[in-house]
Amino acid sequence: MVEEEFIKIATMENEIEAQLLDSILNEQDIPHLIRSYHDAAYDGIFIPQKGWGSVYAPESQRETIREIISNIRRGI
Repeated sequence: MVEEEFIKIATMENEIEAQLLDSILNEQDIPHLIRSYHDAAYDGIFIPQKGWGSVYAPESQRETIREIISNIRRGI
């Protein structure tokens, strides 16, 4: 099995959104990585400009993950 390279799929708005997405992706066995932009040295001052963090996954999962994020943001 050839593993796909992880690419940036989307920016997460906050930690709760990231945790919910992580839970859903784990349940669906979708490979992913969620990276926070929080930097202890700057105490998170860049989060309002950059977002909370990003989700990375294989290109083949892009549309599935974006649909899940859209549903989370709409409260579905």
